[in-house]
Amino acid sequence: MVGPVRPQFVLFGSSIVQLSFCNGGWGAILADVYARKADILLRGYYGWNSRRALEVLDHVFPKDDSNPPSLIITYFGGNDSMGPHPSGLGPHVPLPEFIDNMRKIATHLKSLSDSTRLIFLTCPPVDEERVNKNRSQYLSHLVRTNELCQTYSEACIKLCQELDVKVVDLFTAFQRRDNWKTDCFTDGIHLSAEGSKIVVAEILKVLKEAEWKPSLHWKSMPTEFSDDSPYDLVAADGKTTLNPSEWTFHRAIQWD
Repeated sequence: MVGPVRPQFVLFGSSIVQLSFCNGGWGAILADVYARKADILLRGYYGWNSRRALEVLDHVFPKDDSNPPSLIITYFGGNDSMGPHPSGLGPHVPLPEFIDNMRKIATHLKSLSDSTRLIFLTCPPVDEERVNKNRSQYLSHLVRTNELCQTYSEACIKLCQELDVKVVDLFTAFQRRDNWKTDCFTDGIHLSAEGSKIVVAEILKVLKEAEWKPSLHWKSMPTEFSDDSPYDLVAADGKTTLNPSEWTFHRAIQWD
C-alpha cells in the first residue's frame, strides 16, 4: 500500500479498457485530470465478454474489501455483440443473456458500498468497412456491424435506466463527430486518441452533472498536499512563492 489513501476509480472492461493507457487513451487522460485527487486503476481484459467478467467479478471486486472503489466505470458489450460463430466458440453472447449478465454485474458493484458510484459505457459504433478489410490470417472473420452495436447499446441504456445507473451512450456520442469513422479508431474498432477524447468528455459530463455527495468531479475534489510552501517556485516579485498544485496549463485540452 502507498499512502495517503486516495479515492479509487476503477476502469473495468474489455480491450477498450485494457488499451486505455496507450496512444493518448482515455484512461491516461483521466489519470492526468485526477492527478493528486484519485487513483485510476486499470482492470481491462482484451477480448472479454460479460460472461468472463462474471466469472472473475468476486476476485476483482471482493465484497469484504475495507477500501471499496469510489467509482467504477464499466464497459462490456463490444465483444458480446459480435455475430455468433458456427462452432459455438467465440465471444458472442445472446442479447437476453448479455442484459442479464450486465444486471448481475451492476447489482454486485452496487453492493460493494453505499458510496461506490457506477458509470456504464455502451458499445461505440465501428467502421464496418475497415473491420472487413483488416482481416487477420490468424482469426476467423469478425462479424461486427453497427446494427448489432446499436442493439446492444440501446439494451445497456435501458437496463441502466431501470437500475438507476449512470450511462454514457458512446454509440451516439461518436457519431456526432464529423469523420468519426476515420478519426476515432485505430483499426475500425479500438479507439484512437481522438476517440478517447470523446470518452473522457462524456465521462466528465456525467461526473459534473451527477448529484453525488461527495462529488467525484475533478474540480470538486481536494488536491493532495496542496498547502502553500516556502519551497514552491519563487514568484517574479522575489518575495513570495507560487503554489503549482492546481496548475493545468500543460494540458492541450482544458477539461471542464
